[in-house]
Amino acid sequence: MAADDREFLDFFADQYWPLRRVGFLLTGDWHEADELAQEAMARTFAAWGSVRERERAAAYARKVLLNRYRSVARRARVEARHLLASRPPDRYEPDFSGDSPLLWDALRHLPARQRSAIVLRFYLDLPETEVARLLGAPTGTVKSWTHRGLARLRARLGAEYHNEPLQSGGEARP
Repeated sequence: MAADDREFLDFFADQYWPLRRVGFLLTGDWHEADELAQEAMARTFAAWGSVRERERAAAYARKVLLNRYRSVARRARVEARHLLASRPPDRYEPDFSGDSPLLWDALRHLPARQRSAIVLRFYLDLPETEVARLLGAPTGTVKSWTHRGLARLRARLGAEYHNEPLQSGGEARP
């Protein structure tokens, strides 16, 4: 086994499950999350020679996952226009493993851009500039999406949930 292959296998073992979790937070579906994470890892492996450094490779994989999610979501919106409204979507119930189902329910009702900004900013604990780069938007726009998304979450969850921290490594968030 080549050294490059060993490095990638270590990277894969370290980063696949966090990518899958981000995919779930974006889509609400573990199967779609698996697809997104697998696609991100496959493309990262293809570009391994130029993104070998762990931080660079992790950022590259997140960007691939996010771009793929946006592409799938865009296609789903177009296809949804052509589907009959009487057939409910085939979704699995989420496995929260300690996360709040109440928070997830509120999060999944946010528009995709607000949800993406909040997941990247608070779940992955990325700085606003990195979230802006990943979403391909100005930092001010990401701040706006985050602010509006948090306001919607607070309104939906109510005052009693307002003081609870968002799930991001146990740290409280505004």
